[in-house]
Amino acid sequence: MALSYRARRRWSLLILVVGLPLYIVAAVTVVNWLDATFGRLPIWAELLVYLGLGFLWALPFRAVFRGIGQADPAKHETEGQGPSA
Repeated sequence: MALSYRARRRWSLLILVVGLPLYIVAAVTVVNWLDATFGRLPIWAELLVYLGLGFLWALPFRAVFRGIGQADPAKHETEGQGPSA
């Protein structure tokens, strides 16, 4: 079932406002766990872990975020269909 434009906008806002901060906390927790388990990682390895986790969060939500920054396609289609003179 495909989401409407309005539903995708609402879901994307919820994901960014609630989900992303929760994911950031989870990512920092994972890095702290790695630090406690294996000792401090070199800065370049820690940077790679953060970059990988930063890229990984967006993969499942690509379909939700696609086209959100553009105008509503449904409004754009009905724009030229007004009453003719």
